[in-house]
Amino acid sequence: MPKTAIKVMDDLDRKLLALLRADSRSPVASLAAKLKVSRGTVQNRITRMSQPGGAIHGFTVRTAPEIEANRVRAIMTIAIEGERSGAVVKALRGFAEVEKVYTTNGRWDLVAELDTATLADFSRALDQIRLIDGIASTETSILLASYKL
Repeated sequence: MPKTAIKVMDDLDRKLLALLRADSRSPVASLAAKLKVSRGTVQNRITRMSQPGGAIHGFTVRTAPEIEANRVRAIMTIAIEGERSGAVVKALRGFAEVEKVYTTNGRWDLVAELDTATLADFSRALDQIRLIDGIASTETSILLASYKL
């Protein structure tokens, strides 16, 4: 599969990747039900994305650098009201834009890694996340460049 094939991923491909990142061993039938498509559609997309040059590079779903190059990635720090951490983490699991959530100490209770395709998607995700009951405040920083150490 040529590298240009990666650039033609659609929203369904991205949603499927988000589900696989959460649990790469999910049954195809379960993924199909969540995405509201046929099992064959899910299997064909996984097969296509798993071929050389595709988006899936391994069992744990590592995306190709070309996929990530123009994405909007950010770190959101979150302060929680009272003892609502569990409910907030559960709510954050419902967002495809949230890759990981960490508990932490200090001023912030949680740190979330966000990943979106566009600034408009990023803005929508921020607006929706900030509406989660139990979030007292947030601070978000867009990641501009990374350096391999």
